[in-house]
Amino acid sequence: MNEPLIVRDESVTTRTTTTARRADVISREGSRRPGRLRQPAGLPWILPAVIVAVGLLYYCIGYTGYISTLRWDGASPLQQPVGADNFVRMVGDAVFWRALRNTAAFFVVTLVVQVVLGMVLACLLHSELRLKTLHKVLIFIPVVLATATTAPVFRQMYAPDGTVNGVLDAVGLGALAQPWLANGTFALLIVMSVQIWQATGITFILYYAAVGQIDTGVLEAARLDGAGNLRIIRSIVWPGVRGTTIAIAILTAIGSLKTFDIPFLITGGGPNYATEFLGTMIYRVSVSFSQVGYGAAISVVLLVLAVATAITIKVSSAEKDPADV
Repeated sequence: MNEPLIVRDESVTTRTTTTARRADVISREGSRRPGRLRQPAGLPWILPAVIVAVGLLYYCIGYTGYISTLRWDGASPLQQPVGADNFVRMVGDAVFWRALRNTAAFFVVTLVVQVVLGMVLACLLHSELRLKTLHKVLIFIPVVLATATTAPVFRQMYAPDGTVNGVLDAVGLGALAQPWLANGTFALLIVMSVQIWQATGITFILYYAAVGQIDTGVLEAARLDGAGNLRIIRSIVWPGVRGTTIAIAILTAIGSLKTFDIPFLITGGGPNYATEFLGTMIYRVSVSFSQVGYGAAISVVLLVLAVATAITIKVSSAEKDPADV
């Protein structure tokens, strides 16, 4: 009596399997038909961000490019088209070239020092160091401090009657005391040191995470082979964090081109434009001198330099495909 039931169950199972296979074939054929595009599942979620980016960001970029072709004070209804005159003026502006040199020097110095400090601190905190959490907090605190609150402190430190000169007098080196911010070379170095102090925490965090991704088995094998700490860092750790270094270089380059708050609040771009950067020059030209068209032209150049620098660093640092070697 049970045999017919078994036969019917098998036939049902066979029909169900056949139907599923046919549906799968039809589904595959339908997906291969030309002209039928499937809407991305996440499009409704990213659409608001796309609208904001295209409607606000790129509109502002385009409008800035339009203003760069005008002679305008930013408030008057009179806008005089001048074509590329603002860019021609920029080429002959000695202050612009000095700001560009300061920006390049700022990028090189801050990048090198931040990479060295961040790497050393990351390696130390991956070792058998005590109170690691406390050290991490102390390293990262400058990152969360607003420049507007720390800049007056540095101005007081390097003032003629400030802390630095007071310490020099106390240790018998009063002859070295001077108005540090009135010296162009020292003023630029002070601005660089403040940036390094503030940004090293970010570099440290990135390197700390990157070092943590390196296979500990490789490190242990190197130690068993007799490699010391410096050899391990040079031959294993440093190549292992290469991608992080490239990212830090790109972020530092773009940040250097946009630098404004530190030199503006500590030195105001002086003395004699010694700490003038592209960001401070755009503000001074556009706001202080009411030459919005010229300031917009400098902004366009800054954008082009930022994009070109990021692409150059990425391309020049790209690893070769093993198949091409």
